Amino acid sequence: MAVQSPLITVMARAARKAGSRLARDFGEVENLQISRKGPADFVTHADLKAEAVLREELSAARPDFGFLMEESGETAGRDTTQRWIVDPLDGTINFMHGIPHFAISIALEQNGQIVAGLVYEPVNGNMFHAEKGRGAFLNDRRLRVSARGQLIDAVVATGIPHHGRHGQAQFLSILSHLMTKVSGVRRFGAASLDLAYVAAGRCDAFWETGLAPWDIAAGILIVKEAGGFVTELDGSEHSLQSVGILAANQGLHTALVKEIGAARKKES
Repeated sequence: MAVQSPLITVMARAARKAGSRLARDFGEVENLQISRKGPADFVTHADLKAEAVLREELSAARPDFGFLMEESGETAGRDTTQRWIVDPLDGTINFMHGIPHFAISIALEQNGQIVAGLVYEPVNGNMFHAEKGRGAFLNDRRLRVSARGQLIDAVVATGIPHHGRHGQAQFLSILSHLMTKVSGVRRFGAASLDLAYVAAGRCDAFWETGLAPWDIAAGILIVKEAGGFVTELDGSEHSLQSVGILAANQGLHTALVKEIGAARKKES
């Protein structure tokens, strides 16, 4: 059984407290589907409430750290070397439609490096977490990326660019190409969980473009600590400011870089 460090304990406590409110609010979403206005305003309030709880809890435990949060942006801390990167509700559209696939994502960045990450599913209580150099876990179980070595056996997750968002044409080119190479493609709607699922071997790989740091910061570390590779789509080094992301085990990663490159070449 993994023994949680004080840092992961702080993150887990904050996630559970915010998550219990999200779970309660999620139970109300179905009732809002029949209203003329729909659940959008309600979900925005749920999102903001969760973010406020996370800020309060994390600040109480580490008062000098800064924040980068989806809703409220960046707040500098007295300790400029450390900041929390937080998405209080990843999978907002799922939440809004009563689909129980969404998460809270918390990462700690230290001197520009992600040193701890946690992705929490409020609906089922599953908690994916990792610290740099200490491995990745789902609750108390050690995680490893899948061992599949052939694309034809792989299930690959992705995210579809929303209507009007840049990159739709390139996405469709890559999608149509990869669909002929892999066992299946899945679109779940929450990037933090896509990455956590790669770490757990539930998905063999994940690719997407146009993501924000709070979508991926925690998940990147969890994948790496589970033995996976995370890069740009072309295989170059990934940063939180990168345009695209590709996560997989070593063998599939090499193959996917090649196939994504071929799809891009075909499109141009």
